[in-house]
Amino acid sequence: MKEELKKILLIGEKQKGDNLSLTKKLKKTKPKNLDDNAHSAHIAVFESIECLECANCCKTTSPIFNDRDIDRLSKYLKIKPSVFIEQYLHIDEVGDYVLNEAPCPFLDYENYCMVYESRPTACREYPHTNRKRFYQILDLSMKNTEICPAVVKVFEKLREKY
Repeated sequence: MKEELKKILLIGEKQKGDNLSLTKKLKKTKPKNLDDNAHSAHIAVFESIECLECANCCKTTSPIFNDRDIDRLSKYLKIKPSVFIEQYLHIDEVGDYVLNEAPCPFLDYENYCMVYESRPTACREYPHTNRKRFYQILDLSMKNTEICPAVVKVFEKLREKY
């Protein structure tokens, strides 16, 4: 990961209290323009942050795999779903399928996803900052400030608005 992106994550650590306060406030008030502001922030942030320079999400955490994800990836890899599960997944403490290891076994040395076209839904939607009803995933987004520099920057922009 580039030093600049590491610095953003460190800034995110320092802003944790401010971000937590913002999260509580937004969950309580559910502003009507939150989605618009979050989406605008998302677009602005991703004009300057390139995921391939980071890939921290792929290096440190696992997405949740639903049945459709497992079927899609199994088909792409030309193996049975049961073999895919046995080889790559386990059930976590809340009952979701997740990867056995980090970094993701499908991440190559240049931070490209080797199964990109068939990647899980959670990967397709990450970091979720452009999702509708953003207030519903504020806790997840708060947690993602520890993983994704872009989410740190989105929170900075949201704090400016609220």
